[in-house]
Amino acid sequence: MHPRDSRLLASFQRRVTTLPAISLRPRVLCWVQTLSILLCAVVLLASSASAQLPVPSPPPPPPPGQASNSGKQGSSIKVDVNLVVLHTTVLDDRQRFADGLKQENFRVFEDKVEQKLSVFKREDVPVSMGLVIDNSGSMREKRPRVNEAALTLVQASNPRDEAFVVNFNDDFYLDLDKDFTSSIPELKEALERIDSRGSTALRDAIIGSLDHLKKGSKDKKVLLVVTDGEDNASHNSLEKTLREIQKTDTVIYTIGLLGSEGKKEAKRAKKVLQEIAAASGGVAYFPENVEDVHSICEQVAHDIRNQYTLAYYPSNANRDGSFRAVSVEVIPPRGRGKLMARTRNGYYAPSAPAASTTSGSGN
Repeated sequence: MHPRDSRLLASFQRRVTTLPAISLRPRVLCWVQTLSILLCAVVLLASSASAQLPVPSPPPPPPPGQASNSGKQGSSIKVDVNLVVLHTTVLDDRQRFADGLKQENFRVFEDKVEQKLSVFKREDVPVSMGLVIDNSGSMREKRPRVNEAALTLVQASNPRDEAFVVNFNDDFYLDLDKDFTSSIPELKEALERIDSRGSTALRDAIIGSLDHLKKGSKDKKVLLVVTDGEDNASHNSLEKTLREIQKTDTVIYTIGLLGSEGKKEAKRAKKVLQEIAAASGGVAYFPENVEDVHSICEQVAHDIRNQYTLAYYPSNANRDGSFRAVSVEVIPPRGRGKLMARTRNGYYAPSAPAASTTSGSGN
């Protein structure tokens, strides 16, 4: 374990301190027994009174094919495991965000079969966000600019966002003393916590960060990943990493500072970052200079805050764990040019629970 950082395990568990048991003296024990009897009497009286009150009926479940909303209307989507959520960016031929679209302007396909939308929204919703930053030795001189840009992303995002920081090299570290924060000073301290050293375990850091995002309180999840080289230290394969991405609806934006890599290494690293972003509906950026990361992070913040949310219950209801390819087609309103949608390219259907077996059939 690094002396200044808590190691980020796959489950992101933190150390739990258990207080020692305290023995009571006999003369104190008698007093405690008396107090316990009095408390029991109070509980019995309260239970008797509450038994006479009418019990409210639970709210009815949402109709089939509809998502239930919790809290402020439109602020979140509380869904069951079958609802497929697509955070979708729509751009015109000049790469400008296309606003003002309605549900009838979208067609969603799963394995080339058109699906019926159950949810359609375009709102600036808060997100749970992970800043996953390469801290290998080659990043030493780049980190100050990258740190500033990452903070710019948070500052330009929804003020109700929550974020965490993962610094990674040979290993990866959650550099906050809490799961998430909205505090810029706390995020700044976390980004600056450890010295750049070692190799690059990119895939491991992404899988660990996806797992940590499950603790986020926001429905929408985002990762920003910044690295300057090819993964050379991960235990997890690219195939497993893509599979874990496609099990979630997390949008991942990758930034590759590959100018110092050899030609072959840079080509391989670029391909990996593109595949990671495409699988999630995000974007892969490859700036020539570290100074460009600042403007890229501003673009990412704008992208996050200008997405459409589409969701549907798949017509293929089989819980078989299979991969389902997804695509979104935009039908532009009259007078508007061609519009292109960007969203995740598919997902893995949930698997049916394993059948339970009983022993002792009696035969």
